[in-house]
Amino acid sequence: LKIDRDALLAQALRGAFPDARGRYGPFGGRYVPETLVPALDRLEEGVRAHLRESGFAVSFEERSTEELAAFKRQQGIPDALVSCHTATVGGYTIEGHVPAVDIRRLLSDAPDAIGLTVPGMHYGSPGMGSEAEREAYDVILIGRDGSASTFSRYEAA
Repeated sequence: LKIDRDALLAQALRGAFPDARGRYGPFGGRYVPETLVPALDRLEEGVRAHLRESGFAVSFEERSTEELAAFKRQQGIPDALVSCHTATVGGYTIEGHVPAVDIRRLLSDAPDAIGLTVPGMHYGSPGMGSEAEREAYDVILIGRDGSASTFSRYEAA
């Protein structure tokens, strides 16, 4: 089975709605109940630790769910590519568990883009468990023109 990832991204950007399981688009992003927020907070700290260990200065700003959703929309993150954590660096928006190496490459290459996203929560991505047991995932570049393309690909370990 061959999957055309760029075609799937294009479909997701055209306004995908959640499926019967509540998942959005081909990446499986999903809203979670409040009872899971403490676990997500621990994951967020894992992402911050990964970025700090990679030399980034990290600050944290508490926002309500509504404020954060509005911020993501203002930054140009399509609903289908929203993830659990949002950051800004060098004029770009970083969404989800994006590896520091990809953020550095983004800053170095300086494409005309909104930023990077890793939709969903993939085991082995930064803050999400051991890389030695990593699930396959893609880092997606969101262009200012609304396009989305694979920026880097992480194969399953």
